[in-house]
Amino acid sequence: MAKDKKENTNPNYIPDVPVDEQVEFSDELADAEDREAMARAKAASQRVNTDNI
Repeated sequence: MAKDKKENTNPNYIPDVPVDEQVEFSDELADAEDREAMARAKAASQRVNTDNI
């Protein structure tokens, strides 16, 4: 719990990631599982945003 309080609460915060560990998503290289995961995540976000209103 203590760790949660120390985390940055700014929603626009992007942590510094070393250049050799950065990953760029490529729609051209996405496979069916990637596309399915993105669709599930989008649907979940929509449910959360509409259910809590």
